[in-house]
Amino acid sequence: MTNHSIFINKGATHIGRAFFICAAALRPMALGGLVSAAAIIGTARADQSVSQTAQTATAATSVLDVVPRLTDADVVFLGEVHDNPAHHTAQAEIIAALAPAAVVWEMITPAQAAGLTPDLLRDGPALAEALDWAQSGWPEFALYQPVFAAGQGAAQVGALVPRAETRRAMEQGVARFFGAEAAAYGLTEPLPEAEQAAREADQLANHCNAMPAEMLPVLVDLQRLRDAALARGVVTALDQLTDGIADQPRPQVVVITGNGHARLDRGAPVALRLARPDLKIVALGQSEGGQIDGVFDVLLDAPPVSRPDPCLAFQ
Repeated sequence: MTNHSIFINKGATHIGRAFFICAAALRPMALGGLVSAAAIIGTARADQSVSQTAQTATAATSVLDVVPRLTDADVVFLGEVHDNPAHHTAQAEIIAALAPAAVVWEMITPAQAAGLTPDLLRDGPALAEALDWAQSGWPEFALYQPVFAAGQGAAQVGALVPRAETRRAMEQGVARFFGAEAAAYGLTEPLPEAEQAAREADQLANHCNAMPAEMLPVLVDLQRLRDAALARGVVTALDQLTDGIADQPRPQVVVITGNGHARLDRGAPVALRLARPDLKIVALGQSEGGQIDGVFDVLLDAPPVSRPDPCLAFQ
């Protein structure tokens, strides 16, 4: 089997063109459904059952049960299904209990995070406007506002790769796009063939089986890029908080991200371990109706959200 993750080093100009040709060919409703399927459900579809490895995680019954398992971690990944209100409520309560020194966000860019203040984090409408949330493609801001507010005392770090930069990453290859630190976060190394194949199969399913085969390795590489960006956001936060001073207590960092990026076997924790093997990392996965995919330290379940099938547009 060809290991298509060679695109991480060689770039994918022709693949990038294929993606945009494919997107242009899809009628608007279908394209919207495709985006919704990927952004809302993420790399773990809501109809997937819990994997065998995920079943070995500690199952918590409430936030009160979760918090003690997170307190001594240097970095806490709080996973979510993006449009599940219960998941965001849990995240807000956990942040309030932990009072971390920094919060790293999948949903906002470094530039956006730099403009956040405690007053702005408390003002939902003003914050939504400042982040241009209505145009972001994320679910409604009301879901996230309590999470932002809970972290008002923490430093805010954005790790989103801007949409405008994604095409450049596709054309250059994600390792070159990421820059000099690509090797430290694992982006210069291809995945094992079995893992690459499994990830491509997941991407095909997550995109309603509507992506051409040549796009699948690029989608895997972009997922790895976002994982690395989240991991680098954590390292950036720690460096800023400690200011290079040794022998001081290490501040705690919380990461708000989808379950696919929070999982220990594939997500941002993998890249973070490569860059900073000294850190103690704990990952919370939030399932829906007992369903989730991936490896986590702790699982917290919530009822599934009733949502239309975004793939119906392709039938």
